Amino acid sequence: MSLPALDRHSVVPLYYQIQQRLLEQIRSGTLKAGEPVPSEQELAAGLGVSRMTARQALKSLCDVGLTYRERGKGTFVSANKLEKNIRQVLSFTEEMSARGMRVNSKVLSFETIPATEEIAAALRIPVQEPLVRLRRIRCAGASPMGIESSHVPERLCPDLVRTFDPSASLYQALYERYGIQMAVADEVVESALASAQEARMLKIARGSPVFLFTRVSCVQSGQPVEYVKSTYRADRYKIRNRLTRLSRELLT
Repeated sequence: MSLPALDRHSVVPLYYQIQQRLLEQIRSGTLKAGEPVPSEQELAAGLGVSRMTARQALKSLCDVGLTYRERGKGTFVSANKLEKNIRQVLSFTEEMSARGMRVNSKVLSFETIPATEEIAAALRIPVQEPLVRLRRIRCAGASPMGIESSHVPERLCPDLVRTFDPSASLYQALYERYGIQMAVADEVVESALASAQEARMLKIARGSPVFLFTRVSCVQSGQPVEYVKSTYRADRYKIRNRLTRLSRELLT
């Protein structure tokens, strides 16, 4: 791929000029989702800049989610970001299936553990009460999207660890086997940078932006039954919400 020459007399930094030229290629469709962008070496040699300048240009595109890096393979154009549904209580399987995407999971652990103080407080149960913990990498198609760790009191699903296929839908099993149907959830969203372990599992660069979701799901009675901690790739997700403003009479 050939990029327009850089203006070396401009006050605009060279890395930013490279970023804008690559951005134009992405927006015009010359570079399509999933395709590789030129490497540091290619940019440096083709445009006559240092490897550091080329690296900074590529990193700036990754930082805003337009590209993503796969260790040992290179930098690729991101697909359109998925909008995270924060208005409905949906499992990952339900959300991705509604978009027509094939869902699969890599199970990291499926076990019984004692409740920590944080989880016990969220679920309103005693500290050390046994919990079923299911920790998985959630994938849409071939792409890892997030790391999800779900906790449910064992007394609500006593034989789950023994009988449930942990690669299947947890919400479906909870409903069909135990009559547990999530009705409402409180969810907190924070931003963070991927740790080395998270980056390896999500196939992104260490320090890439991620979303941290903490959710407590309840049944219709208001009883909390699930505590979830998730880390999702910020280059594949965006969050949209609708805000309303109170009438002026209520504001005064």
